[in-house]
Amino acid sequence: MDITDFYDTFFEEAEELLGDMERHLLDLDVDDPDPEQLNAIFRAAHSIKGGAGTFGFVVLQETTHILENLLDHTRRGELTLRRDIVDTFLEAKDMLHDQLDAYRNGAEPDPEAFERICRTLKQLALDELGKSMGGDTAAPAPAAPPKAEPEPAPAPTADEPVAGDSGGDAGERRLCISLLDVGDKDRQLLVEELGQLGEIASQSGDAKRYDVHLSTGVSNDDIEAVMCFIVEPEQLTIVDEGNSGSPVAATESSGAPTTSSPAAPAAGDKTAAEDAPAASAPESGAAKAPDKPGKAAAKPAAKPKGGGAESSSIRVPVDKVDQIINLVGELIITQAMLDQTASEIDGVTHSSLHNGLNLLQRNARDLQEAVMSIRMMPMDYVFSRFPRLVRDLAAKLNKEIELVTEGKSTELDKSLIERIIDPLTHLVRNSLDHGIELPDARETVGKPRVGRLTLSAQHQGGNILIEVIDDGAGLSREKILAKAEKNGLSVSDSMSDDEVWQLIFAPGFSTAEQVSDVSGRGVGMDVVKRNIQSMGGHVEIMSRYGQGTTTRIVLPLTLAILDGMSIKVGEEVFILPLGAVLESLQPSRDDLYSMAGDDLLLKVRDEYLPVIALHHVLDVAEARTELTECIVVIVQGEGRRYALVVDDLIGQQQVVVKNLETNYRKVPGISAATILGDGSVALILDIADLHRLSRRKSGKRAAVSTPSAQEVLPS
Repeated sequence: MDITDFYDTFFEEAEELLGDMERHLLDLDVDDPDPEQLNAIFRAAHSIKGGAGTFGFVVLQETTHILENLLDHTRRGELTLRRDIVDTFLEAKDMLHDQLDAYRNGAEPDPEAFERICRTLKQLALDELGKSMGGDTAAPAPAAPPKAEPEPAPAPTADEPVAGDSGGDAGERRLCISLLDVGDKDRQLLVEELGQLGEIASQSGDAKRYDVHLSTGVSNDDIEAVMCFIVEPEQLTIVDEGNSGSPVAATESSGAPTTSSPAAPAAGDKTAAEDAPAASAPESGAAKAPDKPGKAAAKPAAKPKGGGAESSSIRVPVDKVDQIINLVGELIITQAMLDQTASEIDGVTHSSLHNGLNLLQRNARDLQEAVMSIRMMPMDYVFSRFPRLVRDLAAKLNKEIELVTEGKSTELDKSLIERIIDPLTHLVRNSLDHGIELPDARETVGKPRVGRLTLSAQHQGGNILIEVIDDGAGLSREKILAKAEKNGLSVSDSMSDDEVWQLIFAPGFSTAEQVSDVSGRGVGMDVVKRNIQSMGGHVEIMSRYGQGTTTRIVLPLTLAILDGMSIKVGEEVFILPLGAVLESLQPSRDDLYSMAGDDLLLKVRDEYLPVIALHHVLDVAEARTELTECIVVIVQGEGRRYALVVDDLIGQQQVVVKNLETNYRKVPGISAATILGDGSVALILDIADLHRLSRRKSGKRAAVSTPSAQEVLPS
């Protein structure tokens, strides 16, 4: 068996575990941490360490081992959380992610980065745990119970070199701590830390074995807990020499009595006797299971969760799912062809054939919906990336931000959900930098000091609406117009707010006072718009000065199969996305209004809509040119409504989307193509691009037989 066959599974699971770890770390209340969250963070690190060890990813294993020990002490309450400690844990998580990526790409992780994070974690362990245990050392000294047993202690006080102090704490013991096969650098660090836990009487040895004689009131287990951040349990032996210099008990870091002291339990060393059963536990070096049974039981709790997940899910490569979707698409095309043929056959004579085809159509649709649901992923996959971004960026900008997410369970096609991350990231950064004010500025205008950023997702028909909402300063119309004019853009004071807001998507546009590493270079918003449009969607902006801004992204749920409206212009058949179609009507002459520049408007219930004559825009021959004899389809694109002039409506049908750029080239006004039931190719229309194309061809509108202004405008 080739173990590398399981690499991809490990990498995917480790990515999920790191994501869970980050989410729990960001949710932690440092003043009152949730034990379940701490356990979940620990289990994630423990699982990654185990997998890394199995596959021989040594750097990843060692880094996670040190982090795991710190997390274990945190969940036991032996390490008090602070914001800077959580920041260190997050930094370690980022380093684990980098190491994972290196192994995924067949490379070794950066050794300098590995050494740096290990040094940071070890120093945190020594500083925090040493400080904690130093505090514990002082506490037992005046307590009543220790004073009862140390009565014989004055007798051997003449042996002052052994005791290490004169008139010292009656609760102190003399320990011999042996370091086995420890390098000079780590040994120096360990000896220095031991000096913080007590008084070193003497030290000697070599790289093979180095003995440190220590007078201390700190328990063996506490010393082991600190040392195990630097060395492995088998590299550490602690012998309790009492006050006479003769060994009375010996413990290794595993907590079990050594074989050199078989009489240890009989001598009354209750701690060693109780710790003995824990020797078989792989992590008992850092754990005192019998002393804290409630917390020791927390580790196995992960097993039922893991087992349940394995029995209820299966991992399938995305390319296999894509292959099934392609086959379902071909099945739908074949079914459409059969329907086309059956429509020419007498339904009475061949009723059983028609019934069978109807059943095939229903089954094909059910199969398509079931297969498509496999590709659907919750928006939580995207939203879960932003708490860390908001937290770090808010600290960098000296702002206080509350992040709220809504609709995390809303599902979107996997191919879209991965492509939406970058545009959303840029919008979030813009809201934090340009939108939400500094705390003092917010307080001055009567707002809460803490700004609010909301990410929401919801379904609307065949689309998904994703919104980035902030309660910041809002967009300044005057500032945008001034900047646009300076950049050479065509602007006027009569522009609507929606048109002004769209100016920020122009290449190179930025209203930032100064360029920073966050924003201000004018690169991003135009890319955001292009990326969204490449996914068949559009961006809308709504803003109120002083109150905030909402940026809305409208996307189709999937790019593989869509419901469409077949329309005919001349002899050509086109497909309109059904989600863009609002209504259809036949225009009357009284509802048509010609404007300057050959523009034509259609009045629909007190709303004036730009008219797009499809035959004119796409140069279709033999089409109707008299508008009152045509059909107008009211469509919506990029937040605006248009009146699309066509010859006929054919009907509604489900179509398989074929990428036109991959198979041919980019065609203005066209988003994709599909294959109809008769085998012919039909083009799928891009509403917003059709309007832009129509404006560019406005000088040719004479090809349309339109009434003059005198004929249509009311007297």
